[in-house]
Amino acid sequence: MSRFDDAIAAFDAAHAQDPNLVMADGALQPAELVYSRRMSEMLMKHWPEASEALRLAARCQHIRRWELPRADYAPGRAGYLQWRAEEKRRHAVAAGEILLKAGYDAAMAERVGQLLRKERLKQDAEAQTLEDVACLVFLEDHLAEFAPKHDENLILDIIAKTWVKMSAAGQQAALALALPAASRGLVEQALAKKAGG
Repeated sequence: MSRFDDAIAAFDAAHAQDPNLVMADGALQPAELVYSRRMSEMLMKHWPEASEALRLAARCQHIRRWELPRADYAPGRAGYLQWRAEEKRRHAVAAGEILLKAGYDAAMAERVGQLLRKERLKQDAEAQTLEDVACLVFLEDHLAEFAPKHDENLILDIIAKTWVKMSAAGQQAALALALPAASRGLVEQALAKKAGG
């Protein structure tokens, strides 16, 4: 096996420890394992020319995320931002350790870390692509389940903010997603509301 295959296998082994389970392919599976595979699939579907660093980052974006619960931080936006920043830092460290063990050099470990921390998001095309992929996975895989549990205005606001995070290419890919009718309706409402100011 190549070092790329070794790294992917190690990422997946870490994801498989997620105690949170979701139904996928007719069976309960670790949530982060399902998510990471969807990230890889979405990346290769829309950006098949993605670099090795970007393919690695997509597979480990949320590595061991369950170990730092959002509830450990204060409610509200400030607490959320603190949690997000610490999660990104931890993801980069965990991924770097696995990459070095798989035979990659420090430069690759650092590059994947930069992508996971989403540094220079609008200036770094690869970091922006990783963000686009995460947004697409949210819209296609999570919106339908997430939306009914929350107030519609909050959902529309989240979709509008998700849209702003994406590049023009990401937005085009989002418009081409085969979303359920309810999800598509929410996206259209959010975009109309955004366009109307």
